[in-house]
Amino acid sequence: MKKQLNFLLLSILFSSTVLISCKKDDDPDEKTNTELITAGTWRFGAAFIGTADVSSGLQTCQKDNTMVFAAAGTGTLDEGPTKCNSADPQTVPFTWSFSSNETILNVSATLFTGGSNTFNVVTINESQLVLSQTVTISGTPQNVTVTFLH
Repeated sequence: MKKQLNFLLLSILFSSTVLISCKKDDDPDEKTNTELITAGTWRFGAAFIGTADVSSGLQTCQKDNTMVFAAAGTGTLDEGPTKCNSADPQTVPFTWSFSSNETILNVSATLFTGGSNTFNVVTINESQLVLSQTVTISGTPQNVTVTFLH
């Protein structure tokens, strides 16, 4: 009887260990970068050149702009409530795509002066999109990082 009890306890312990150590490889709740970027409207959060926060140097008319990415690879830039130039259109369409396993974002519109259309995706989650790229400022290449929020 004691042998059977020991065997039963050992079997339960082994089974518990196996079940606890097993994990599911694919989390059905984990979203792709495409799902995350198309989940809503993005607005300006912060801008850095290197480690210096340059957000305060941007005009209000720049910081109130929004972006919407559609799943079909299209999007819309909106000037927001305040336009820097009243002659500018309120909205501008753009196209976008991911490359390099959704770590590079290609956008047909230039998001900021002196920038290119290709961004490194630093962070993307339910509430934050952080993009970076190298921009030449006064002849010196600088790393520019921009954060957008939902």
